[in-house]
Amino acid sequence: MNYERFRQLQMQLDLSRGKPAPEQLDLSQALIDEAGQAGYRARDGFDCRNYGLLLGLPEARELGGELLGVAPSQVVAAGNSSLELMHDALAFALLHGVPQGQRGESGQPGEPDKRGEPDERSAPWRAQGDIAFLCPVPGYDRHFAICEALGVRMIAVPMREDGPDMDVVEALVREDASIKGMWCMPLYSNPTGAIYADEVVRRLAAMPAAAPDFRLFWDDAYRFHHLTDTAHATLDVLAASAAAGHADRVLMFASLSKVTIAGGALAWLAASPRNVAWWQRCASSRTIGPDKLNQLRHVRYLRDRATLDALMARHRALLAPKFAAVDAVLRERLAKVPGVRWKVPQGGYFISLYVPPGHARRTVELAGKAGLVLTPAGAAFPYGVDPHDSHLRIAPSFASLDEVRLAAQGIAVSLLHSLETSEALAG
Repeated sequence: MNYERFRQLQMQLDLSRGKPAPEQLDLSQALIDEAGQAGYRARDGFDCRNYGLLLGLPEARELGGELLGVAPSQVVAAGNSSLELMHDALAFALLHGVPQGQRGESGQPGEPDKRGEPDERSAPWRAQGDIAFLCPVPGYDRHFAICEALGVRMIAVPMREDGPDMDVVEALVREDASIKGMWCMPLYSNPTGAIYADEVVRRLAAMPAAAPDFRLFWDDAYRFHHLTDTAHATLDVLAASAAAGHADRVLMFASLSKVTIAGGALAWLAASPRNVAWWQRCASSRTIGPDKLNQLRHVRYLRDRATLDALMARHRALLAPKFAAVDAVLRERLAKVPGVRWKVPQGGYFISLYVPPGHARRTVELAGKAGLVLTPAGAAFPYGVDPHDSHLRIAPSFASLDEVRLAAQGIAVSLLHSLETSEALAG
């Protein structure tokens, strides 16, 4: 199939976002069908229909602790989306500052004081002038959207297969006090599929920072989303940071948005005791409490890690063939094209395709004219600017397997057409 034949198909297919397919959502339909059976009384008799429990239902915090490997007291169980938690955490820091410098009554860093409140906080970040975040690239476009919406300057740092380039990261953080944080997606990173090596995690946890209130925004979105029989994991960054004397450095985020019901799941924040107390104080003016009925439904549906792992195996059975189909088509059509490369990830929701410089935007444009919507070229870079115009993000999860195969052909022929027309013009 060539490009003109592909255009004649007049597709109406969207591969722009990593959404679960309807078949994946069906796996957790019981959350809807059996909602009434979950009841409304928590384990201790608390009426989940009412206000309260700002940090979340205790059972939901315990489930989060089990899944994230931390004590329940260090977990906040919240609403549907970890993206909301990340946005709010950055907004709270800008408005109120974050815990820094002081030690609690026990003398240990990261402990709340005798009132159970955060110790001395930094000045609100917005009052400190220009504020910047480090952004590994290619990276997650919604991280960048949060920064852009809140007026936080973004500094791109290269992403490698084992995580961000730590020589670059350490040099920047050590010298520039305006750098207050860094986005991290440690496992099956969006969109490259990178897995942070243990040494990278240790260096992030221990590196000196010019800003004493520096934070790692640790987005563990794909912690449970394996595409092979190997369940990869990354080093415990909270423990590593505490061991390095930076107990308050990490804000960890995770959710069940692609595990159960994408639009109605459960999200967690995990952090040091001081950060949790800080979050509670900041959030108390925003809400009286999360949706505890939904938390109760999820706790009684998932129950424990074993139940979640069994559910994720069923997700993998639906997703893995789609990723394999994209790889097969790209091998068939593009393996011998100079300057083209990709890697089939071992988990997550995306495939990164690298094309010859100057052809990513044109490929997306050509695909769009044929009815195939792709993630905008440059979306995986701050401000939407890919300096080489060479990266494409492929999201094969939502479409059917046959549609994914056709879409992969469409991507290939669109790129080849871009290269051919460019050569013709050059000649």
